[in-house]
Amino acid sequence: MNISIGNDHAGTNYKLELLSYLTTQGHTVINHGTDDEDSMDYPDTIHPVAEDVSSHKSDIGIIICGSGNGANMTANKHTSIRSALCWNSKIAVLARQHNNANILSLPARFISLGQAKKIIDIFLSTDFEGGRHQRRIEKIDT
Repeated sequence: MNISIGNDHAGTNYKLELLSYLTTQGHTVINHGTDDEDSMDYPDTIHPVAEDVSSHKSDIGIIICGSGNGANMTANKHTSIRSALCWNSKIAVLARQHNNANILSLPARFISLGQAKKIIDIFLSTDFEGGRHQRRIEKIDT
C-alpha cells in the first residue's frame, strides 16, 4: 500500500517510529512531515498528505499532531478527503467501516506509540461496508 504521512513537531517521534514500522510491513511511505522537534505549522505538512490521497498518489494518509485536531481539520478542507481523528481501536474500525475514511489523524499527546500502531493496523485492514453508508458518504462533498 502507498501511504503518505505528515506530522508537526509534536508528532515527530511517533512518525519516525511509524515510518520504520510501516516499511517493515512492506508499505511504501512518502514522508511529508518534519523530522525534528522545532516548532512548525502543521498545515505545511498536512496539505501535501491530503493532496497525495486526493490525487490517488497514495492509498491512505496518516497525519500526526499533538491533539490530532488541527491536522484533521486541515486535511478535511480537501475535496474527497475523509480524515478521521482516532484515539482508540473502535473509532478506527467505525471510521473505515461507516465513513470510508482515507486519512487517519493521530493525537500524539494522548495515545501511546503502541496504541498508535494498533490503530494503524486496524485502519489499514478494515474495509468499508458500503450500503447505506455509501449514500451518506456521497452527501459529504455536496
